Amino acid sequence: MEFKKTALITGASRGIGAAIAKRLAKDGFNVLINCSSEKSLNEYGKVLQKICEEEGVRAEVFACDVSKYEECEEMFRFTKEKFGRVDCLINNAGITKDTLLARMEPEDFEAVSNVNFKGVFNTTKLASAIMARQKSGRIVNISSVVGLKGNVGQFNYCATKAGVIGMTKAAAKELGRRNVLVNAVAPGFITTEMTEKIDEGFKEKVKESIVLKRFGKAEEVAGVVSFLCSEDASYITGQIFVVDGLLLI
Repeated sequence: MEFKKTALITGASRGIGAAIAKRLAKDGFNVLINCSSEKSLNEYGKVLQKICEEEGVRAEVFACDVSKYEECEEMFRFTKEKFGRVDCLINNAGITKDTLLARMEPEDFEAVSNVNFKGVFNTTKLASAIMARQKSGRIVNISSVVGLKGNVGQFNYCATKAGVIGMTKAAAKELGRRNVLVNAVAPGFITTEMTEKIDEGFKEKVKESIVLKRFGKAEEVAGVVSFLCSEDASYITGQIFVVDGLLLI
């Protein structure tokens, strides 16, 4: 039987996460599709599972709130049972609760931090233990360009995405001796359901601030993740790959 590597993608039901799952399945990876809830799993995850399986790989779906360590433990146990190993972890799960700092409630900061920041700790800790024993692995964290530049009305989101960059660099230094490579991708404005909700006037203003004069595609982010999970990236770790069409603001 041909050996296939396994990739676990968090927040994979829609948007960038779904695009990454499809691309890695096309690359020949078995995939574990993480959804945040049973509702999301039934509504989106099972459809994505079938799409990935059409590439000739095995795909499984698992509902898990990445902010809860015990649920993450169960997800990794499930993945090991189904596939025997974890070769790539893609930390994509994330939420927003945007508002100006003066109006931001403590629970708004805590909710975003729990998923976007603590969730990365939970999954990275569990994946790194498996990968260290395998003496191989790739971890790709999906940060954001606002983690580098900041953004009005996103104090909580910017803080978590900047924190993910710090965790990426620290983990790369800790895990490199075990041949576990850790990198981050920082997308700019990417066309997803989230950006579709933004006011059209504001979107046009943002596009004028992008050198390429358009929003990116989820598939373009997935392409960078694909590269970082490939053998072509075997000497790259601790790096942040910005995918923003050169956003000047």
